[in-house]
Parts: sequence; structure tokens; C-alpha cells
Amino acid sequence: MNFVRRHPVAMLLALLVLLTALWAQPSLVDAVTGAAPGDADLVRPVLYTGLAPLSNLLDALTFLSLGRAQAALLVWVIALAALGAAKPGSRRRRITRGLVGPAVIVLLVAATVLLPRPVPRLAANDSTVTVLDYHAHTDASHDGRAGWTAADLAEWHAAQGFTAAYVTDHNIIFSRPAERPIALLPGVEWSVYRQHVVALGAGRTIDRERYQGDTRRMLGLFTELHRQGAVGIASLPEYWRNHREDLDAFVAAGVDGFEIVNCAPKAIGFSGADRRDVIDLAARHDLLVTGASDNHGWGKVTCVWNISLPGGHGFRANRVITRPIVLAQGTSPAWTAAFSQPWLMFRGLTWPERISWLTWILVLSIYRGMPRRRGQRAGLGILARSLTEEPEADGTEGA
Repeated sequence: MNFVRRHPVAMLLALLVLLTALWAQPSLVDAVTGAAPGDADLVRPVLYTGLAPLSNLLDALTFLSLGRAQAALLVWVIALAALGAAKPGSRRRRITRGLVGPAVIVLLVAATVLLPRPVPRLAANDSTVTVLDYHAHTDASHDGRAGWTAADLAEWHAAQGFTAAYVTDHNIIFSRPAERPIALLPGVEWSVYRQHVVALGAGRTIDRERYQGDTRRMLGLFTELHRQGAVGIASLPEYWRNHREDLDAFVAAGVDGFEIVNCAPKAIGFSGADRRDVIDLAARHDLLVTGASDNHGWGKVTCVWNISLPGGHGFRANRVITRPIVLAQGTSPAWTAAFSQPWLMFRGLTWPERISWLTWILVLSIYRGMPRRRGQRAGLGILARSLTEEPEADGTEGA
């Protein structure tokens, strides 16, 4: 009981780690069926699992939709600042403590985007399938990370189990196909009237002005892509936000498929109801459904993989495999993100990750609880004292 009283936060975390196992989610789900794929799983590096509290936290921050990220960060910044300022001490000390919490949040956000770290890798049981990304960018895109080359993009994909990726820079056709470490395939993301269209295949440059002005003119792009022998996929979030009522017209115009999962913060919040409507539409018309990392060089992990079947076509040609926490971004209200995102994160832990969490909680609690001299900060405590103090005389010297 004394340990519980002295370490309430640690005990609460440990309890959360254990209790959420009762509502555990699979590591991966099929975005169409909602079921765990029986032929693919995530392989986590030893270091990823060993550092599970950091790994899981950075992943959970990566998989926030834009609205939920804004709400969560606002709540956490205010709460941590208030808690720090409420602790007893001088005014200067309380102000300092109030600034520490928000600074930690800023550092976590920076680490989420930039920190090199181990990442999970998708492993498919069937070696004949292609683990594919349909939509990714290099620094050739206007919003790509500076210095983010095709080689960097290939390494990023290879580390996460992809065997191929289409490079779809904004309005620039990728013309440098590669085979190592994975196959980089030609593509482009055309920006036309209130819509981005991912074109897969070598294709040719188009006059984008012909497809501006209104929806009817924009839809003519699909005819041009077919003339070039390319495949045209409607990208998120544009068709969801700008053309929700036009999707039957997309089908009539010859769209080849729709993205149903996109990892970009502005697109990851695609609602479950809208996703189901698009899946049903694609199934009725035998159209492709895809997932997209939409990687621009920021962030270290993907939220989605595609398992592309050899010789397949249409709706059954591709399976979209994603992290369950991603699908929840469109169903959980933004204002709940500060507590619902941690809850979703803990539910998705594997048992090795839970054991890692519990181990770190115990180690840090012991570290903080070690005896120490008056005025000595929490830390090594007794170890520091044993290394620096002279042994006391026992009264036997010279006897």
C-alpha cells in the first residue's frame, strides 16, 4: 500500500496496461471486412518492443487525424501547464514547472516527425503477393521534405515490409524506376478541380487547365488517363470533402478506384460510414480500393499496407491492411482525443509490449523511490551515496 501511495501515476499506468488487455485489438485489420488478416502480421524489432513505451507513444501520435491532433495537444498542453504551476514553490519555480509540460509535448511532436527509430514490418505468409504502396512522394513534390530522395523513400518502405511503391509526386511524373531495395514504380498525383487523382503507370504530361473549372471538366481526366494506359485512383481527402455527392459521376467517367485509407493527418479522419459507402460502391462496380501512406518524408511509420494479388483485377485485386487505431480516427469525436487515443494505443498492445511497459514502470518507480539524502533529488539515491560517502568507523580500529 505504501508503494501505491507513493507512486499513484505508475500504478494507474500499470493498471491501464493490464486492464486494456481485456479489450485488446488485433495488430492489423482488413479495412474492408474489419477482421484481422489471417495471412499477414506485424513483426516488431527487438528494440521497438524493448522501448515499447516510447515506440507506442510515437506511433499513436503519428496516427492522429488533424482535428484530433489539435484537440489532444491543446488539452495536454493546458493540463500539464496547470499541473506544473499548481505545485507548491516560489512563483518562478511554478512558472518553470508550468512550462516544462508544454515543452515535453513539443519535443514529443518533433520526435514523432523526425526521430530515427525502429518500426514494425508487415510480413505476409504468401511470398507471391506484392506488398504495395499506391501513393507516396519525394522532395520533387512542392510539399515534400527537403532532401527526401527516391532512395530515402525506398528505404522507408523496405523497413516496413513493402516490396513495391508507386512514386506519385504532385504533377511530376516519376521517371526513375528502381528495383533495389524495393521496386519503385512510375506514377503521378494530378491536381485538378478540387480533386487529386493518383495516376499509376508511366503516362504522359497533361494540360491540367483542361480539367479545371468544374466537376464535369475534371472528370474528363479519367478518359485521358485510360488513353495513356494509366490507372486513375481518386485520392483522399478531396473526393470525401469536395465531391461526396459526385461519386456516381466518378464511376460513370471511368474512375478505376478509390483510396479508402490515407495516412495523411488531413485524410486519416475519413469517417467509417463514408468509407463503407465507398467500399459498397466499389464492390458494385468492381473497382479497386487502395490504401496510401501518402508519405512526404515526415514521420517514420505507415498506417496502411496493400496486399496486391498476382493476376487479380478490380475489387478483389487488392486488400487494404491497416492499424485499427487508424479506422477509429473517423469515428471518435475530436474532443475525446486526449484520452481516447491513449486508450486505443493501450488496446493495441501485444503481450510482449505490455510486459515492456510494466518493466519500465517498475524500473522507473524503483529508480525514483531509492533512499536519498535530504535535499537530494529523486534518482540514484542510495547508489550515489554509496559511491561518494566514506564508510563510517565501526569503533574497532586499533583494537
